[in-house]
Amino acid sequence: MSQTNLGAMAEEGASVSPGVVQSETCELTDSRVTEESEKSSPPNETHVETDEPGEDVYRYIKGDLFTSEIYKIEIQNLPKFVSFSELRKFLSRNNLVPHKIKLFGKQPYAFVTFKEEKDRDQAMEVLQGQVWKNRNLRVRLAKPKADPIAKKRKQECQENDDHDLKRPAAVDVLDRPLSEQIADVVTPLWKVPYEEQLKKKEQNVLHVLGTLTTEIGVHNRALVPWVFQQKKMYGGTCCPLEGVRPSPVQTEYRNKCEFLIGVGADGEDKTVGCRLGKYKGGSCAVVEPFDTVHIPAKTKEVVKAFQKYIRSSPYCVYSPETYEGHWKQLTVRISRAKQIMAIVYFNPQKLTKAELAELQGELSKYFTEGDGKDCGVTSLYFAEEGQRKSPNLEDLPLDHVHGDKYIYEQLLGLKFRISPHAFFQVNTLAAEVLYSAVGDWAKLNQDSTVLDVCCGTGTIGLSLAKNVKNVIGIEMCQEAIEDAKVNAEINGLSNVEFLCGKAEDLFPTVINSLTSQNLVAVVDPPRAGLHSRVVLAIRRAEHLKRLIYVACNARAAMNNFVDLCRAPSHRVKGSPFRPVKALAVDLFPHTMYYELLILFERVE
Repeated sequence: MSQTNLGAMAEEGASVSPGVVQSETCELTDSRVTEESEKSSPPNETHVETDEPGEDVYRYIKGDLFTSEIYKIEIQNLPKFVSFSELRKFLSRNNLVPHKIKLFGKQPYAFVTFKEEKDRDQAMEVLQGQVWKNRNLRVRLAKPKADPIAKKRKQECQENDDHDLKRPAAVDVLDRPLSEQIADVVTPLWKVPYEEQLKKKEQNVLHVLGTLTTEIGVHNRALVPWVFQQKKMYGGTCCPLEGVRPSPVQTEYRNKCEFLIGVGADGEDKTVGCRLGKYKGGSCAVVEPFDTVHIPAKTKEVVKAFQKYIRSSPYCVYSPETYEGHWKQLTVRISRAKQIMAIVYFNPQKLTKAELAELQGELSKYFTEGDGKDCGVTSLYFAEEGQRKSPNLEDLPLDHVHGDKYIYEQLLGLKFRISPHAFFQVNTLAAEVLYSAVGDWAKLNQDSTVLDVCCGTGTIGLSLAKNVKNVIGIEMCQEAIEDAKVNAEINGLSNVEFLCGKAEDLFPTVINSLTSQNLVAVVDPPRAGLHSRVVLAIRRAEHLKRLIYVACNARAAMNNFVDLCRAPSHRVKGSPFRPVKALAVDLFPHTMYYELLILFERVE
């Protein structure tokens, strides 16, 4: 499970209030299935004309960075008042996997983008002429969205009649210090007493459970008497909430941080930090992270040393507007054993292999012999992020420049190897609270089999392995699977098996091959939730009686919750589940986010 956006380190877990401003990097490279709503009219053209005036606003589609905008379709003649959720489920029923979905209020059309050309072409073929709610759908290729930064610059040029504008000027700042402004972006609750933060999150969880309660009643009439009884017992929700467990540490808790490199909000070039505004809002300004409360001091030392290095280098910052420049991002991972991994993302543009090798050598020397030595980097990687054809940074090849290839972390008495791209919860101490709760709820014994879906480096499954017969983990990141296998070995655990692949491809076969009568599944998916094929396989596997869902975004996972509980139908076979209890764990103090656990049990 991977869940960190560049420069938006607060954007993890479930939100305290839907609609709260969230930091993003570039909408054009967003890797999640997202919901958008606009009131503007759709474009009238289906292709970008190269001789069209102002074609610079579409320059990004001609570059080598991934963008789903080039695999975009427009679906016309949609049923009236169709919702984002309904459209997403409709596409899922047709075995289509969208990257982004955009609705236009009450208008009968929508835009859908895909990660690959074959997925777009499949959608064109499947949806063209299909009847949905008595409406014959029409599908056509859609024009890409204009780059918001380039569009804003173009408007400024027209308004000011200044065609010599080369790059964005420093953004206008408020009277408040930049350190406070960036704190409001990445840690919006930093001024709120911690006990009050927990109360806010508890109210949000109750709201989520209230929504789930209503949805169960709507989609499974047979459970209405049960829902009514549960609401009377638990104050309007379908199951008891066992509170919000606090993080053992509320400051400097992040073991992984991703920093953008750009022009500072103060006008200072080559600034490493967090983005102050949204790309789609027309701002790329970056603010240094040195006064933020959630980033460890050792991480800040690495940022400061790296910033000093790039300011003395001849290479400029990469511009998402002009697609020129080099320095893009710095990722820092640390462990409680004081190990530090730094990953530098650099657009090579037209530099030769020899020039890139020389740069890597200079970086290595800087962090081993130069001014960067004191910050203690033990593992240094270099990524050429100029040929990315995927929305996932995990797909980028890395050059190991210096030091160890991995860092190691202790969690619940076990030792875990962590690769550069592998997922590991960003708050180690709070993760121990989370995984301990999973173990308490699972009711395991030596005859139990645990299915750990979206297992990452194997943290959940391995923490349960000593108490069960066997563990099977599923994860799509190859690096994470390799780490998981090594982690099993270094902890002396032989009753575990880890499989690499998409959960929707592997899970149906795996679950059907298991005959254990004491089978427990733990799912810990990315923000977008489980693929519908996984949920349908869970429903069909009648021998699976207990499921623990770990949700980092309860709003996005709501469809999964409802599908687990909805009445059997032609599409959804097998007895439904119902929620038994819920618990939140605060892995992200001073932000709006948390991890939500819900225990589901099969209705007999």
